[in-house]
Amino acid sequence: MSNHRSRIQRRGSALAVTLVSLVALALLAPPAAASPQWSDWSAPVCLGATINSSAEDAGPAVSKDGLAFYFYSTRAGGVGGEDIYVSYRASTHAPWGTPVNLGTPINTTANERVPAFSRDGHWMFFASNRTGGVGGNDLWASYRLHTHEDFGEFGWQTPKFVVGVNTPFGEAGPSYFQDDAGTAFLYFNSNKPGGLGSADIYVAVQQPDGSFGAVANVTRLNSPFFDARATISHDGLEVIFNSNRATGSLLGQVDLWSATREGTSGAWSTPTSLTALKTAASDYTPYLSADRQTLYFASDRAGGLGAGDLWVSTRTKSSGKP
Repeated sequence: MSNHRSRIQRRGSALAVTLVSLVALALLAPPAAASPQWSDWSAPVCLGATINSSAEDAGPAVSKDGLAFYFYSTRAGGVGGEDIYVSYRASTHAPWGTPVNLGTPINTTANERVPAFSRDGHWMFFASNRTGGVGGNDLWASYRLHTHEDFGEFGWQTPKFVVGVNTPFGEAGPSYFQDDAGTAFLYFNSNKPGGLGSADIYVAVQQPDGSFGAVANVTRLNSPFFDARATISHDGLEVIFNSNRATGSLLGQVDLWSATREGTSGAWSTPTSLTALKTAASDYTPYLSADRQTLYFASDRAGGLGAGDLWVSTRTKSSGKP
């Protein structure tokens, strides 16, 4: 009996030492990184008459350094019905300059709309109904050698048809994301049959040959209504898109919605409305800056100049528990 009691005592002592060691390791270990916490989006500001016109101005995108601003417009003097324009500024605190039409080979007598960029700035994706597609709007991509050049030999080259995602229906609203492992994903919206609503958000994985395959419906983001123009943050942890799910009508008010995820391979959270930006008007074609602190979007709300105008909202970041 005494030997049995002695073995129990030794085991208890060993367990106690183990627990003390684990506690000590926990105390010595560095604290887990705090999840980013954001303020509400600020009251949107219209980008004014330098950028906007009396026509439709929408589909914004901004370069990683925040010094080049792209959008499409139906203003007079373009190459086609909808053309992509660019505006520059000297610093992130300077005003935007007069927009310049990107001209050919980006723009054609057809429509070119809703540009988006790869994280390295070399590729621009956009939607167009130009000849050479397979039906409606299709996704196209153009490459440039120098990431600060839009024109000339080192600027945007002849766009290529994006292989693997286009259908005889309509594809638009591209957003290109590349994770730290080098895998690239193209998010876009399509009204092809088989979705949850009148337009759904899809994602496709880029293949070694540059084409895209394994197209999947991002069901966590979609609804039985209209969901489109998903902009993915550079770190892949946040998505903002436009949807009319609140009204449930194809012609109803379109608002901005967002979702997040803990990691780039994780599932998106349930989308929530960006209520700080919401009005009785429609807000659409959002684009999130590289640092996730600035959101550009189009809106037909009061205070603009035309059918649709470009607006901007900002937020600040701190660290803390979610």
